Amino acid sequence: PLPGIVSILHRVSGLLLFIALPFLLLMLQYSLASIETYTQLMDILAYPLLKLVLLGLLWAFMHHFCAGLRYLAIDAHLVRDLTQARNSSKIVMAASLILTILAGVRLW
Repeated sequence: PLPGIVSILHRVSGLLLFIALPFLLLMLQYSLASIETYTQLMDILAYPLLKLVLLGLLWAFMHHFCAGLRYLAIDAHLVRDLTQARNSSKIVMAASLILTILAGVRLW
């Protein structure tokens, strides 16, 4: 069922973000250290494979954020029955994909 898939993807996306956090912080450090390190970082990030990895991390963030909002709504008893749970799962999947596409196009 879709609510179960959203739940599993929420956990997987959280794990991916946790694992990627040191690398993302390292990229932030390089981007802020000097113009030389920023230029080196931009040269490294120009590779399509790395852009694809960053796009995957962007999806992980967007999905984790949208699913987290869904779980807050469930905890606040705004989602009360199975139909609402399924509909909110569809909204999470669609919103995370749309937000990833919009941000990915902007960043690519």
